[in-house]
Parts: sequence; structure tokens; C-alpha cells
Amino acid sequence: MPLLYLLPPLGAVLIWSGNMTINQLTVGAIAPSSIAFLRWVLALAVLTPFVAPSAWKHRATIRREWSKLAILGMLGMALWQGLAYVAAETTSATNMGILAAMVPLLTVLLSALILREAPTLGGTLGGGVALVGVLVLLGRGNPASLLGLEVAVGDALMVIAATCYALYGVMLKRWPLDLPPWVVLYAQVCFAVLLLLPPYLLGPMTPVDAGNVGLIVYAGIPASIVTTYLWMRAIRQIGASRASIFINLMPLFSAIIAMLALGERLAVFHVIGGALVLAGVLMAQTLTRPLLAARRQRLS
Repeated sequence: MPLLYLLPPLGAVLIWSGNMTINQLTVGAIAPSSIAFLRWVLALAVLTPFVAPSAWKHRATIRREWSKLAILGMLGMALWQGLAYVAAETTSATNMGILAAMVPLLTVLLSALILREAPTLGGTLGGGVALVGVLVLLGRGNPASLLGLEVAVGDALMVIAATCYALYGVMLKRWPLDLPPWVVLYAQVCFAVLLLLPPYLLGPMTPVDAGNVGLIVYAGIPASIVTTYLWMRAIRQIGASRASIFINLMPLFSAIIAMLALGERLAVFHVIGGALVLAGVLMAQTLTRPLLAARRQRLS
């Protein structure tokens, strides 16, 4: 696999890590329904001058594939990111990080069920090793301490959100749309705005001010436009299951960002957890033999 194929998922996860860091800052600064809607309105405004002409040229294909584009926009934009803002009100960042780390494992399961993809040896073992690394990071060196976390409504919402995003990646691969990537992204943004409009109108419409405009800008451009495009490229190049393994790097990247930006000190559990996460990612990228084939070889 060309090393360049690893850059899109790495870039997307790095930006997501920054977004996860400021998720809690939205609580009290802007209503979940407001930022979920306004971020995509901003993304739509930025994309329209550049992508609308191309989308108009492909209007026949968009009209034919509108239902698929609407489902993708609902899963990957409206639900995944919208539910995360709601979840932040009733759960902790630690819980959100743990549940977001379920995406790779959910993707492997859904790929086997929907795409009939045989899970690979590296994807299975690497996913398990990376998940242990995530638990070490989030449990601050004691994964068993995570068992004492209280279950909140936000936890259930994050389970739904993680499932939606895993399903988004799988369906994006199952539906190879005959459209340029930017047009696919633009169409999904349009449907996301339409789907998020009713909750925005019904919910508390928080005014944009100096306290929340930065959150909207970051969520609307880097965390929406750039990451979605990078993730679509990653799925097309290396597949949904292998791309989703990179999500396990989010706790590691978040720790590095906090260390550089906030002056937090690097602890031993950061090193151990980070090493496990990196080992899991490498296993998933190198051990590509189907799991059942490896098992039959051992038995023979």
C-alpha cells in the first residue's frame, strides 16, 4: 500500500481529535441543535461557489442517486456529529472517547454483515490491541477503573452515533457513486442542512457571538469539510474497515494536542496506550490475510 494512502485517514483523525477536545466547550456556549445546524450551513456557504457549478452539471446523477446521498448525509453528518453535541450535555469526554473508539469494531461487524467482507487477521487482532490501548489511555493506566463509570443518556446517544458513523463508512463503500468526490460531499451537506433545519427551528436558537463563533468556524470548515473529504478518500483507497482503525488514534492525538497547547505532562500510561494503539494500526495495515483462511491454515 502506498504510504500516501495513509495521509487522508491520519489527517481526518487529527482534526477530529481537535474537535473532540472542544466538544465540551459547546456546553453552555451554544445549543446542540444550533451548532449542529450552523456548522453545516457554514460548510454549505463555503462550498457553494466552488462546487455548485459542478453539481449542476451532474444534476441528472444526483437526481437518480438522491436517496443514497440523503441517507449518507443523515448518517455521516446529521446523526454522527449532531448526536455527539447532545451527548456532551449528559456524559463526560472520557465516556465519549471510549464509545467513539467502538467505530472500528462496529465497522468490521457491519462490513461482514452488509458487504460480506471476511474480517482480516490484522483487522481483528489490531482492532483488539488498539482498543486495549484506548482503554489504557482513557483509564489513565488503569482500564479496570472504566468499569465504575455511570451510564448516562449521553452514553446511549454516543453508541447510536458511533453505529451511524460505522454504517456511513460501510454504505459509502457499498454505493460507489458516479460523481466527483467534492460533488458527493456537497450533496451530502445539502441534505444534512435540510435534515437539521427542523431541530434548529424547534430548539433554542442560540445567537452567534464572540463566545461561540470560533466553535462554529472550526466545526464548519476543518471538522466538517476537510475531514469528510479526507475520510471519503480514505474509504475509497483502503476500505471502510481498515480506515476506521485509525479512529483509535484519536485519544493519542488528543493527548499530544493537550500536551503542546495546554502544557499537560506526558505520563507513562500515555506512552503505553499510545504504543498499543500504534501497534494495532500497524497490524491492521500489514496483516491483510482473511481471518478464516488463517484459522484453516493453523488447523491444517
